[in-house]
Amino acid sequence: MIGDFNLVTLLPWVAVLGVAGVCAGLIAGLLGVGGGIVIVPVLFHLLSLLGVPETVKMHLAVGTSLAAIIPVSLSSLRAHWRRGAVDRTLLGRWALPIAIGVAVGTGLAGLVHGHVLTAVFAGVALLVAAHMAFATDNTRLSGKVPEGLAIHAIPFTIGGLSAMMGIGGGTLTVPTLVLCNYPVHRAIGTAAAFGLIIAIPGAVGFAFSGLDVPDRPPLSIGYVSVIGLVLIAPISTLLAPVGARVAHALSPRLLRRCFAAFLLATSLRMGYGLLT
Repeated sequence: MIGDFNLVTLLPWVAVLGVAGVCAGLIAGLLGVGGGIVIVPVLFHLLSLLGVPETVKMHLAVGTSLAAIIPVSLSSLRAHWRRGAVDRTLLGRWALPIAIGVAVGTGLAGLVHGHVLTAVFAGVALLVAAHMAFATDNTRLSGKVPEGLAIHAIPFTIGGLSAMMGIGGGTLTVPTLVLCNYPVHRAIGTAAAFGLIIAIPGAVGFAFSGLDVPDRPPLSIGYVSVIGLVLIAPISTLLAPVGARVAHALSPRLLRRCFAAFLLATSLRMGYGLLT
């Protein structure tokens, strides 16, 4: 499929993925969230406008998102590592369970219909929206990060869900750690490392699982759009600082609620699509 394109079919994809990169960069900078939670719903809606079949639409959005956030995660990890914000002990404990979760999630994603991936994204997006809308800086579920069986179950779940949703480590890892009374800055820095563990094998898995699937768009390797990788990652990386500067002029609580509304609308839209 990678060579099956012409100028007429290519230009709409360039436009759509460019818009996705702009939205991902600005919103990620505004709210301090990973780009995947923005890239996937934006691609989901825009790919619908281009008439991409339901059988590949969600898989393509997820696979492209995972590939696009690899360089962003690497850049973020390097910055946090220099500042000593990466908890190497927690990284060592959680890395393997997350990687196993990613393998399981990617494998399941290659076997199920796109509706299943849509349902997973819609459900988790609804939970993230509720957290962003109602959680305060003092909201806690535990006084420390759980140990024992939970120390494996939690990262395994984060890895599996993240791979199936096309998101990096921050969206699920940061709120989970903060709810366990973990310092937010170290949570963000360590989540950047987890994002790389999630994105690389996840993107490779989606690329391989979609190699023989028909109805994919031009310049696709499996479920990964090469155009998306080339456009989304650089654009979102460049515009994230712009969003961050704008955020300083606005109310953080208002921003969180606006993004919660965006996720709620996305969740409801995806959920409605599953019922029609």
